[in-house]
Amino acid sequence: MGVSRLSISVAGTVQSPGSELAGLSRQERLDQLRRQIAAVPVRGEAVIEQCPTESGAAAAEILQVPSALAGLLPRGGLARGSVVSYSGASSLLLGLLASVTADGGHAVVIGRPRLGLLAAAEMGAHLGRIALIPEPGPDPVEVAAVLLDGMDLVVLGLSGAAVSPSRARAVVARARSKGSTLLVTDGDWGGAELRLDAKVVGYGGLGKGTGRLCSLQLAVRAQGKAFGTTTARLDLQPARGGVEWVAQAGAPVISFTRLPEAVSQ
Repeated sequence: MGVSRLSISVAGTVQSPGSELAGLSRQERLDQLRRQIAAVPVRGEAVIEQCPTESGAAAAEILQVPSALAGLLPRGGLARGSVVSYSGASSLLLGLLASVTADGGHAVVIGRPRLGLLAAAEMGAHLGRIALIPEPGPDPVEVAAVLLDGMDLVVLGLSGAAVSPSRARAVVARARSKGSTLLVTDGDWGGAELRLDAKVVGYGGLGKGTGRLCSLQLAVRAQGKAFGTTTARLDLQPARGGVEWVAQAGAPVISFTRLPEAVSQ
C-alpha cells in the first residue's frame, strides 16, 4: 500500500477529487478533513481486544523508537499524550516514523514536503500507515490538532513559526485526551515534555576524497522535564538489505571522517 497523501489549499480548503468546497465554513472544512482522515486506517484496526496485563498496559502508553535510542529515554519510548520538540538531522526523525509504523501504529506528517520516505522504508517503515499533508495551509497547528484524534504520531513542521503558550497548552490538552504524540519540528514550541536534538557528526566509508558512504554517525541529545540531559552516539548502518540503528557506547565522535574533510582532500 502506498503513502496516503492529503492536501490543503492556501485558503485552508481540503482538496478532494471531484469535490467543490468553495464557500464552505471553517467548521465544514474541518469536518471534510476528518472524513478524509477516516479513510486512512487508524490505530488499533484489526487488533483482537484482550484484557491487558500490567506490563502490557504500560507498554501501550509508549510509542516505539529505534532500539538504539530507547536507552536515552526514561520509559524507553515516546509517551502517548505528550509533545516532543525535535531539531536537527532528519535521519532520526525518519527512524521514529519507521519504528512507530513497523509496530502497527499510524502517523501523519504535516508541513514537511521534502521528507524522504524512501529512507524510512529502508529503516522498516510501513508506508501504508503514513499519511502526508505537505501543504497544510495557513494554520498547520489547527490541522495537527484535528489529526491528534485517530493517529498515534503526528509530526508537525512549523516552517520557523512560533506557537503561543496559550495555544500550545490547548493542543497539549488535546494530545493527552486522545493519547496521541505530537512531534514538533522547525519551529518554537515552548513547554515540550521532551526535546530531541540530532546532529550529523561523521560518516563511514569515506577516505581522502574517495570511497563510498556506508554509514552515518549522529550525536543525539535528549532533554526532559522529568530527567536530565542524556547523550549518545548512534550509527545508521546497512543490515539485512536495509539499514539499522546501532548505539556506539563510549566511542569517540572524532574517530569518524567528517564529510567536508573527505571531499576536499
